[in-house]
Amino acid sequence: MSEKRHSSIGIHGLNAHEAAQGIQRLHMLKRTRKVALLGLGLLGIGAAIVIGLRVVKAYALDDVSRQQATRYVNVVSPRTSNADNLLRLPGTLQGFTEAPIYARTSGYVSRWYKDIGDQVKQGDLLAQIDAPEVEQQLNEAKANQQLAKVTFDRWEALQKRDAVSNQEFEEKKNTLATATATVKRLQEQVGYSRIVAPFSGVVTRRNVDIGNLVDAGGASRILFTLAKSDPLRVYIYVPQSYASRVKAGDKADVTLKEMPGQTFAGSIVRTAGAIDTLTRTMQVEVNLPNADGKLLPGAFVQVAIKAKAVSSDGASLTLPSNTLLFRPEGMRAALVDGEGKVRLVPVNIVRELGTEIEVDGLKTEDRIIVNPPDSLADGDSVSIIASKEDAKDGKQAGDKKPSESKSGNKGGAS
Repeated sequence: MSEKRHSSIGIHGLNAHEAAQGIQRLHMLKRTRKVALLGLGLLGIGAAIVIGLRVVKAYALDDVSRQQATRYVNVVSPRTSNADNLLRLPGTLQGFTEAPIYARTSGYVSRWYKDIGDQVKQGDLLAQIDAPEVEQQLNEAKANQQLAKVTFDRWEALQKRDAVSNQEFEEKKNTLATATATVKRLQEQVGYSRIVAPFSGVVTRRNVDIGNLVDAGGASRILFTLAKSDPLRVYIYVPQSYASRVKAGDKADVTLKEMPGQTFAGSIVRTAGAIDTLTRTMQVEVNLPNADGKLLPGAFVQVAIKAKAVSSDGASLTLPSNTLLFRPEGMRAALVDGEGKVRLVPVNIVRELGTEIEVDGLKTEDRIIVNPPDSLADGDSVSIIASKEDAKDGKQAGDKKPSESKSGNKGGAS
């Protein structure tokens, strides 16, 4: 606008200066607005980035928390026991007849004739005892007997002539009988100085030597121990749950750790017919032929008898022994159902097999948690770890159906 124009409209120079300043302020305001909008945009972008990062971290934290809260477990399914279903019990071999030999008379051992391991027959001399006191008593008794015999003969002749009374004659007769009985007793006592074998067998112990003092009755010393080693016998103690399944005449196989691969056939000859209230077992006697003397009395053996125990569904099932939970309400097994929930089911131990147990109350399709934690409770959710077999086949638990992804492992510990 020209100065003439300004003059025509009556705008002075001062007013034109103010208008220029207004235009300048307007431009500054526009620039400030643009800067503010740009700052707000940058703040919005930053806020979006921060919120996005927080959301990502929240999801990650939730995933980590969920993973930490999830319990991963190994499971195993009960399996049918070995086909033989043998009940194996420990026992100790004993001679069919075993007896400690004591002295029946007092004296000193003058000689012994048999040592440990010697085979003897009934009546064989084992040792000789020197008993001078008994022999002296026997000589005195014989002298008294002779005197009583002479007196009796004299009084018998007098009694025939009615020179003495019947009562006096009976007294002399009784004196002779007493003396004769004393001599017989002492003769037997002297006979006991010969220690003989009461039956045929083997000497398993000798506890005397020449010069040892022994007392009658044997309260202080066992002279010898004698055992008949053919046949042998072994006593086993059958648990109450099997007692009704064990009968006389059943076969029994005996094995020794020292003779791997060898089995000795025996048979059950008798049972106690009652349960011991202290051990809840029944005593069973097994006889075992030993004609070749290969088995030795006193040896520790394992006796296997067929006494099948079955579970409620008719099958004998076994589990690892580390699958049980011991609770105040009783023994429990942690079973995983089709929804991945834990159910604590009661079980009964039928037989202990070392690292395994035979149980009652389960089925072969059940999935039982191995090494269940004590804090495990009914209704807990668990995730089953894929078995090694599945890993070899390239299968993942998540690729399966729910029922398959939670299929039981065949073994393993968590």
